Amino acid sequence: MKTERDEQFHSFVLGHRAQLVRTATLLTAGDGHLAEDLVQSTLTKLYVAWPSFRKAGNPEGYLRRTLVNALTDERRRWWRRHERTVAELPDRPFVAAGTLGASGADDQSDRLRAALRELPPKMRAALVFRYFYDLDVADTADALGCTEGTVKSQTARALERLRGVLGETEIPLTGVTR
Repeated sequence: MKTERDEQFHSFVLGHRAQLVRTATLLTAGDGHLAEDLVQSTLTKLYVAWPSFRKAGNPEGYLRRTLVNALTDERRRWWRRHERTVAELPDRPFVAAGTLGASGADDQSDRLRAALRELPPKMRAALVFRYFYDLDVADTADALGCTEGTVKSQTARALERLRGVLGETEIPLTGVTR
């Protein structure tokens, strides 16, 4: 038997899950499996704290913060530190450096995801919230649980790293200026 709380939560999930998955995919630099895990963890935490969430003055900020906390928790897991990741899966065909895939846009997206993957999670989250979701510095700081100065410095350092990897003109972030 479903309670009113269950019905509210179910409606919320139906309306927000796709956006959560998109955000989590950006935060994980394109790792769809980890993104799904993060969304599941976030929704589980949200269900447990549903009364607090309903009373929150900024529910979107609460949701973003919970998602970032889930990513941080995931990165702290002991087995994550011992797992060795590789850039390419062994069963993928080899593509020589400098060649384009099916389209130049796909190659650029892949390069951006690879460059984002090299950034620390908080730095990546600052970029995602600032430039992909166009949040201001204060909302980004709230989502990350840090000061506005930290958001500014993390964003500047992240953009500098991306410029070093991708080149000055190849960063496809809308609204980004030097």
